[in-house]
Amino acid sequence: MKKTIRIFIVLTALLTMAQGFAAAQSTFGNVVSVDKVNHDFGDIFTDQGPVSCTYTFKNISNKPILLLQAVSSCGCTTTDWTREPIQPGKTGTVRAEFDNNDGPYPFDKTVTVYVSDLKNPIVLHLRGSAHENAKPLKETYTLIIGNLGIKSLEIKAGTLSQRETKSGTVAVANIGRAPMKVEFKNVSDGLRLEVFPNPIPARSVANITYTIQTSRERWGKNWYYATPVVDGKVYKATGTLPKAEEPVEDLHFYTESNKRLGIGKSEIGFWAITKENFIGISQEQKEEMANPTFTKSTVNFGKVSAGAKTKVTFEYTNKGKKDCEFHKLDADCSNVKVLEMEKTAPGKKGKIVLELDTAGMPKGDNVIALTLITNSALRPVISLQIAGTIQ
Repeated sequence: MKKTIRIFIVLTALLTMAQGFAAAQSTFGNVVSVDKVNHDFGDIFTDQGPVSCTYTFKNISNKPILLLQAVSSCGCTTTDWTREPIQPGKTGTVRAEFDNNDGPYPFDKTVTVYVSDLKNPIVLHLRGSAHENAKPLKETYTLIIGNLGIKSLEIKAGTLSQRETKSGTVAVANIGRAPMKVEFKNVSDGLRLEVFPNPIPARSVANITYTIQTSRERWGKNWYYATPVVDGKVYKATGTLPKAEEPVEDLHFYTESNKRLGIGKSEIGFWAITKENFIGISQEQKEEMANPTFTKSTVNFGKVSAGAKTKVTFEYTNKGKKDCEFHKLDADCSNVKVLEMEKTAPGKKGKIVLELDTAGMPKGDNVIALTLITNSALRPVISLQIAGTIQ
């Protein structure tokens, strides 16, 4: 019991320190940067009472800006923000408080912030897991790399636009009995990682802050990797992976896990979807650009024998006033290959031709999700699907 109470006290103290930690910036246009857009409280407890975090907004423009409003996604989260103008080079804050009184459950709350001179609002996240009682760290952080405990080796970083950076935090734990130093090697270009506090005190939690920088060489879904170095050594992951979602009856939303990550591997991975940046473009300007309109968002490939290959075609018309281009098409599995995807002139019809290789796919009804990244300000990201039956 005494050990559990001690863990709880250390956890609370570290979470409080982490709230004030200034991480790398996420930028939005040439107007404002935010120290983070995701705040992970990690594991909290219902008898702990409300928890809060603060997001720092810096004016990177050449004129004063205003934080017009900060709207929470539900009544369990309250907000407060800097009301006076923020001068160039100066900062303001948005504070969010989660009441933590609805019982034990994972939570992911959003705060939508409206900023003057920004066309689109900034969406902030505060997330974590509320528990009735403190659990041993090994029960919460079920994946272990050395003495570094983590809940998942795959971290979703969300969507960002070109010329922007995005940052967030991931809760981790030191399950050992001595302070632990965490560093990283083989870090992908465009990814930066920091740990706070570091060294991580024994039997306590910390945050990994990640920052992703966009590049015009990367579109759509991209993976960024790093190898944790724990007290100077590289370890292979052990423990238990999060449970996969069970298929509903005979219907499979077919996707593949990342083969670089998992038990017996040494890397952690972050993925983000990069789209074009249309911030500052008026509605009239958007309507002067490309506008691909598809006849169907889901194409059925019918019934196919297991292991066979088949072609799938999506047809569309460019109803815009400029050439339509597709930066990238992502599929949730490697079974899909792009055969044809060309630039299309205004008013012209076009098609995207894909090859589906059913080798390794389960029999029965299958759906594969596709994400298309375009140069259209009206439709920068288009969701499509392939569906059919494998016999």
